[in-house]
Amino acid sequence: MQLITSRPKTRDEQVTLALRLVTVGLTLATAAIHLSLGGLLFLLNAAGYATLAAALIVPGSFAERFRWAPRLALMGYTAATIVGWVIMGPRYDMAYLAKGIEIALIAVLFVDIARAYGGPTGLVRRISTDLSHLRNAVAGA
Repeated sequence: MQLITSRPKTRDEQVTLALRLVTVGLTLATAAIHLSLGGLLFLLNAAGYATLAAALIVPGSFAERFRWAPRLALMGYTAATIVGWVIMGPRYDMAYLAKGIEIALIAVLFVDIARAYGGPTGLVRRISTDLSHLRNAVAGA
């Protein structure tokens, strides 16, 4: 299913689209918060979130096939942001709002991954298959 080029027809496609839109919305919300804070670290964090949001909606069969990569990257990036804040972050209201959004983002990504791949085992199988096909294509080129 292409997010941009086609309209979802089935209930499953509608749920997939809704999950992707919520994920992108939460990602851009936390990017906006980090961008508003000023400073190089927050600017880079916002840029990372914006880049990963874009990676979730890039159209094309290659992007769709490897959509697991930005999902996992966003989950890890978000977790790293939370851990970084726990270790050294300022404790003010906007930070708590950002952490709430980021926790919700991780939860939505878990649901999205579970729906798309049938859970962690299915995701590992998909990654293995995709990387094997990619390796074979590179070796054969």
